Amino acid sequence: MNETLLTALAVIPALVIAIVFHEVAHGWVALALGDPTAKERRRLSLNPVRHVDPFGTLILPGLLALTGAPVFGWAKPVPVIKERLDNPRFGMMAVAAAGPGTNFILAAVGAVLLGLLARGMSFPPEGLASFGVMALQSFVLINIFLGLFNLLPLPPFDGSHIVEGLLPAPAARIYEKLRPFGFPLLFLLLLVIPWLFPGLGIVERVVLPPVLWAEGKYMALANWVAGG
Repeated sequence: MNETLLTALAVIPALVIAIVFHEVAHGWVALALGDPTAKERRRLSLNPVRHVDPFGTLILPGLLALTGAPVFGWAKPVPVIKERLDNPRFGMMAVAAAGPGTNFILAAVGAVLLGLLARGMSFPPEGLASFGVMALQSFVLINIFLGLFNLLPLPPFDGSHIVEGLLPAPAARIYEKLRPFGFPLLFLLLLVIPWLFPGLGIVERVVLPPVLWAEGKYMALANWVAGG
């Protein structure tokens, strides 16, 4: 089978699962903390159609992958109304942390499954076993990246809500005013500046190191499960 097709079959389901569980986790924690908005708008579903943003989830990541640029994207955010939470300040932090936290848990599940698959396997794996290894490795890496990416302290990512909750109230109000500039700043940092000044190595020096560090820890877990 064509290698590109195999890669797509491994990556696309992993990306969809990572995004859907990430968004649903936001909604469930919000519901537990007093805000039923996501439930009322039928966003506590594992149906991917309810969460996929055609541009942010499909078109943009595809274009970035084809051009060799850093791949990122987004889903339709689960609606959360801060004022409906029992404790808005803490609640928004908890709701924000739930998404990346779920991705890190999914990455651990993927690593355990990878380790179980690798038990007694001959290397290099062939056929269906080879595809299974690639799919689980992709699943782990995608969840690591999605979790860490969403912890960036830039609005509107989850990390910005955590930072906002930790700041004193006056500083939080100033920080909140940065929200309209979040996506333009992200494009500037990850696409425009690296294109204009490739020698700066923003992606290689800032984005990749924590992802690779975390991947090493999860692969160590997989190796331990495999009995290595």
